[in-house]
Amino acid sequence: MAPRQNRVTPFGELVATPERGRWMGNRGCLHDEGGRIVAFSRRDAWVTCLLQFKGQQREIMASRRYTELFFLDEATALAAGHRPCATCRRADYDRFKRQWLDANRERLPGKHVDNVAMSAIDRYLAVERTGSHGKRTWCSRLGELPDGAMVVIDGGAWLKRNDALHMWSFAGYTERSTIRPSLVCEVLTPPSVVEVLRSGYEPDCHVSAS
Repeated sequence: MAPRQNRVTPFGELVATPERGRWMGNRGCLHDEGGRIVAFSRRDAWVTCLLQFKGQQREIMASRRYTELFFLDEATALAAGHRPCATCRRADYDRFKRQWLDANRERLPGKHVDNVAMSAIDRYLAVERTGSHGKRTWCSRLGELPDGAMVVIDGGAWLKRNDALHMWSFAGYTERSTIRPSLVCEVLTPPSVVEVLRSGYEPDCHVSAS
């Protein structure tokens, strides 16, 4: 059987590849009755889920059900614009929401952080991750980014981790490079999520980036 178009890149793109992911995700129902991807997103809430939860079994791309998406690791999912699921990752969801609000108070002016619903954060992330021409990026010096952030260099995605850059691929991180702190590059991870990483949120990263 040919691979389904449900693997997610750090750019948020959906690609067909035989390589399998370590995390699952959801953007709503993106496929038609034949299992073909016909939409990029159906909702503001893009989530990242566990592959296994309470023994539940799912038929991949079942009719009129949400489209199961898969990621190399959580750093990839965050770069694409996904956040933890409230159902299967409740502790991570609570931690992410709390740290997002603490680190980004100025991004939701006029709102008391104790009363902010996740839907408001999801709407903000939707604007940060997608522009009129696809993936929205921004610029920063490498030395100013926290571990877990992903950047674009020579057209490819790289993860910053342990004082080095790691080249992303569907199978894992394939190359390691030293960091030039003054280098200005495009950042894939949304700005508000970078602040969450800076505040201490540690995403799961594939073992090849160790």
